[in-house]
Amino acid sequence: MSCFLAIDFETANHSPDSACAVGLVRVENGEIVHEEVFLIRPPTPEFYFSHIHGLGWEDVALSPDFGSLWPDMAPLFDGIDFLAAHNAGFDKKVLASCCALYDLEMPTPDFTCTVQLARGMWDVRPTKLPNVAYYLGLELNHHDALSDSRACANIVIAAEKDGWSFETGYDNVGERYIAIDQL
Repeated sequence: MSCFLAIDFETANHSPDSACAVGLVRVENGEIVHEEVFLIRPPTPEFYFSHIHGLGWEDVALSPDFGSLWPDMAPLFDGIDFLAAHNAGFDKKVLASCCALYDLEMPTPDFTCTVQLARGMWDVRPTKLPNVAYYLGLELNHHDALSDSRACANIVIAAEKDGWSFETGYDNVGERYIAIDQL
């Protein structure tokens, strides 16, 4: 079994560096070992997605910016085999944009997309996070960064229990179900 970090960002607006919350769930040997959620003050007070995640400028105005939070987040990335995210291209872009804005080195592990993993392993369609969570019987408070990242972690754990391996990208009958940086 692998060691990975499930990650989910919520953003304030269309800018990829406008992260206003991040959920991080670390998994080692098929078990969740650590969970963190951080509210993040984005670079501007422009919030367009409050109706989705319920956060506004007033909720994050006194929170640290991404650069100030990075020393608290970075240790969770240590020693992981990969990052997991639902619609991984989005979270990868937000992470890269926030790191670039604050001149931080982007973590180098590959991303595994749990949308692609759910499609390949169980043929779940549609593959929005609530659909996959329902299929697997997972609790979900959608668009809550910690709940979303926890669900993502549990999707990977379920895939590993069903024979998927990050190292090979194959399940136990030789079918290839891997989505790393193929977004």
